[in-house]
Amino acid sequence: MQTVIVQTGNEEYALPVESVVSIEKLEYITPIPHLPDYLLGLMKARGELVPILDFSQILYHKPTSRNEESHVVVLATDKLQIGLLVLDAKEILELPDERLTSTALKAYSKTPYFTTVANLENRVITVIDPNLLASSLAGMDEISDYMKEQSQSS
Repeated sequence: MQTVIVQTGNEEYALPVESVVSIEKLEYITPIPHLPDYLLGLMKARGELVPILDFSQILYHKPTSRNEESHVVVLATDKLQIGLLVLDAKEILELPDERLTSTALKAYSKTPYFTTVANLENRVITVIDPNLLASSLAGMDEISDYMKEQSQSS
C-alpha cells in the first residue's frame, strides 16, 4: 500500500496516496463562525476553497501548533475535498501488506477511520481512510452542503 506519512502529536499516520490531491504549505485560513472546534475554516488550495480540519484537534482535542513545518494535506473524499492540518508531511512510504494488522484497532471504536496499523521494524503507523474520516465527523454534512452552495454561487 502506497501512502503519504504525516505527523500529528508524536504519532505517525498514513494516508493512501491515491486520496492525496496535494500537500500545501499552511496559508491564510478564513474562519467560519459556529463550526465544530476541529474545523478551522477555508483555505484556497490550487484555486479551490477547501475546508481545513485540524487533525490534532480531532484526535487529541488539542490544536496543532502552527509553524513553518505545518502542512495541509488536501484529500479527495467521496463527498468533497478536505484539507488536513498536520505537524508535518514527512514522506511517501510503501507499507508492505504482510506488515499490516487490524487486531490492534479493536480498542479504537471511537475512530472508525483507523483502518489498519503498519507494524514496521522501528515504527508503528496507523492508516487513515479519508472517506471514513470525512463521513464520521460531526458537522461534515453541513460543511459539504456549504461547500456545494459556495461552488454553485461562484
